[in-house]
Amino acid sequence: MLVIRRLTDRRRAYTGIFLPGEPPRIFPSSDAEHARILQIYKQDRPHEGVVNDFSELALGRDSLATPRDS
Repeated sequence: MLVIRRLTDRRRAYTGIFLPGEPPRIFPSSDAEHARILQIYKQDRPHEGVVNDFSELALGRDSLATPRDS
């Protein structure tokens, strides 16, 4: 699983990229650069065979409940 986080201290902002079994990659970045990194790596929808927030949390799926007829 790839984890991307925004890290800040009093003077700078950083992007941290974390992969299991790899050392963390932390580097200075602007808000625009961080947003672009998220845009590239972010899962925007469920994908077949990919476990992401959409598949684990069932985001964007119709609920199991059906609306009642009035």
